[in-house]
Amino acid sequence: MLSASRRWLKRNRTPLAVGIGVVGAGYVVTQYVLGKISDVRERMSSDRIARENLRRRFEQNQEDCTFTVLALLPTATDNILAELETERITFELQQQKAAKLARNGEPHPSELGSGPPSVTDVDDGKSMISSQSESGIHASQMGVPSQAVVGDGPQDGGQQVQKARKTKMQLWNDLKISAITRSFTLIYTLALLTLLTRIQLNLLGRRSYLSSVVSLASGGMEQSTISLENHDDDNSDQAYGNDFETNRQYLTFSWWLLHRGWKQVMLKVEEAVKEVFGALSIRDDITMERFSELTLEVRKRVEGATEAERNAGGWLEYVLPPKDQEDFVLKESGMASDRSTSEIAPLRRLIDETSDLVDSPPFSHVLTLLLDAGYSTLVDQKVAQQAFKMPPVPEISDIDGPRITEVVDTKVKLPIVLAILTRQAHSIGNGVPNEYLQAMEQVRDLEGFAAVVYSSNWESEIRPPEEEVPGTESLLGKGKAAETISSLQESVVNIDPIGALESAWGNAMETVEKTRAP
Repeated sequence: MLSASRRWLKRNRTPLAVGIGVVGAGYVVTQYVLGKISDVRERMSSDRIARENLRRRFEQNQEDCTFTVLALLPTATDNILAELETERITFELQQQKAAKLARNGEPHPSELGSGPPSVTDVDDGKSMISSQSESGIHASQMGVPSQAVVGDGPQDGGQQVQKARKTKMQLWNDLKISAITRSFTLIYTLALLTLLTRIQLNLLGRRSYLSSVVSLASGGMEQSTISLENHDDDNSDQAYGNDFETNRQYLTFSWWLLHRGWKQVMLKVEEAVKEVFGALSIRDDITMERFSELTLEVRKRVEGATEAERNAGGWLEYVLPPKDQEDFVLKESGMASDRSTSEIAPLRRLIDETSDLVDSPPFSHVLTLLLDAGYSTLVDQKVAQQAFKMPPVPEISDIDGPRITEVVDTKVKLPIVLAILTRQAHSIGNGVPNEYLQAMEQVRDLEGFAAVVYSSNWESEIRPPEEEVPGTESLLGKGKAAETISSLQESVVNIDPIGALESAWGNAMETVEKTRAP
């Protein structure tokens, strides 16, 4: 039997060899394919985790932006309220009313019961606004003397009465301009601060995220995911996102908008308000439609009537200081350094990139949408419901400004509208919760704009050009800024935040590989 087996093997050794070879090759191929499949699965899982971590980190960054705006807004609000003292003008009108009642032998308003003191119109018998119920601040809190009798006594004669009436008319005109200007200025300041904060924190968030990518790619981190926490100051040898002092200096540039820029905005708004509302008498009745038209006209004068005018409007001077004032801003905010901003390359790049973004058409486009949301909340909701007693209507915002869905001919006295604006100014600047900020953050393109800022210009961040030295032109002044702005313009109407972030991990890894290449 043994010999028979040998003869059989000898006769079939070729087929057997072929079969064994085929089986072996199949095994090798199978193991190779299974290995490749396993690698692909691991890579897909790693990419999915990285993208999810990136998305979570981005969302956390946007929450930080909200809290930062809420923390900074009161500073600008206090400055604006101190400059435009609408309540003080209201109180002076109250004092004139009290003086007139005293001359006529009528009781002082404070003696008429528990109701709040009221301000009368320039004509007798027309009840107007209450400084306590409408503005939220009692007149006694303004620090004005308790009596301001003008023309008291028969010896003054008709000339003194005429002078008092002229003074009252002037006060009413000042109140009209002040109340409208203040609420509008606060909306512009809130919108600009929201966009500036998104740019700043997302640029710094990009640097921090890229620092984590570089550490992971170079084996500096044992974990296989990107950490959500910022450990930038844990290792001073890291190259990106770790310059804590530079980051602090960069963030303090919001000082300009909070202490200087808002005033430039106010002057521009005040000029437009005087031109549009100046001819409107305090005695006039006004409809909701008319007030919306006048508000839109003010916006056109401030922002521009067409898209081209809005893009060329130039908000940079309100948001960031000119170069010759940068060191002054650092000094005023307590960040004085022995080097100027032009000598700190990382800070210079951040400021220049911020300037390019603020001057870009996408910034103007998103700002218009934020202003639409803010004015819609003020005009279509607060004024419409509280002054004109209109029922709530769905919000409608478009590029030309807010619109109401139903035109009504209800007329109210202009001072009633001014009372609503006076009270809403405090809600815009100090509201808790801040309905105006919430309305602006619901604008989808705001998150899309932030996502593009967060996920662009990886290579410029990880490897600055060798030719860039202090005092020379910015990196973003030529090539990279143009690429970023161009990519923003392509999707300015429908920016997809998820799409913008989807490939950020891959872009970052490609950038790391490029920097490693000889």
